[in-house]
Amino acid sequence: MKKVILLFASAVVVTALVSCTGGKKAEKAAEDAKALVEAAAKAAAEAVPAVPEYKLQDLPLVELSEFTKDKDGWISIFDGKTFKGWRGYGRDVVPKAWTIDDGAIHIKGSGEGEAGAKDGGDIVFAHKLKNFEFEFEWKVAKGSNSGVLYLIQEVEGQPSYISAPEYQVLDNDNHPDAKLGKDGNRQSASLYDMIPAKPQNAKAIGEWNKGKILSYKGTIIHYQNGEAVVEYHLWTQQWTDMLQASKFSQASWPLAFELLNNCGGKNHEGLVGFQDHGDNVWFRNIKIKLLD
Repeated sequence: MKKVILLFASAVVVTALVSCTGGKKAEKAAEDAKALVEAAAKAAAEAVPAVPEYKLQDLPLVELSEFTKDKDGWISIFDGKTFKGWRGYGRDVVPKAWTIDDGAIHIKGSGEGEAGAKDGGDIVFAHKLKNFEFEFEWKVAKGSNSGVLYLIQEVEGQPSYISAPEYQVLDNDNHPDAKLGKDGNRQSASLYDMIPAKPQNAKAIGEWNKGKILSYKGTIIHYQNGEAVVEYHLWTQQWTDMLQASKFSQASWPLAFELLNNCGGKNHEGLVGFQDHGDNVWFRNIKIKLLD
């Protein structure tokens, strides 16, 4: 990058000299300036990794009118008995590794890591949301890891989190990811790998935690057990800077940077979903409220 700046600065200097000279010297100076500008442009293009081609999937969606709404506008999107409205990420059915266990959605731990279960993978609620509140309860077994993802775009051949911010779900005491990242930004309710949840008020393993995500015109707030613990703003320089400082930077993961920097795509909307990270995790009391 320094080389690019120096080349561009040199071109500017030479161009300035052109205006002070005449005749053949001016022509030669102009040619030199043009060559420097072209070199600077080429170097700048080479410095930014190219974004790989990608394809968004167009899979079945559901209408919210099919679900129960209470007097306060909250829509229950899980009835505790069926997977109505849910399907696998990038699929038209629910992977069999996900079950319903005592009124909760349960991903059975495979011990095989992310999406490692036989017929596993992430699941999504099949309706695109824009401005909303999303409430849920979650609990984990010892050493378990998962996540709640939002504004998901279904990108063919890519994981859900390549396009979606993640509300971390984790056993903070026993999972090694809790000690990675920076300042606890991989612990529960954190914006994964970017902003730590403060205060960190998760309950002990096996106990139910209450989570909420608010998304309104780019403002995002994570709540954990009744407290706001993370706030940030999409589609701003702050957001771009956070991405550049994370594992999703333009240099290290160009496609993730492109998709996340333009989170929600052209309509700023997407799906919500739960992550299969190979561990036992449960979700229940899942509902949304539209803020449009």
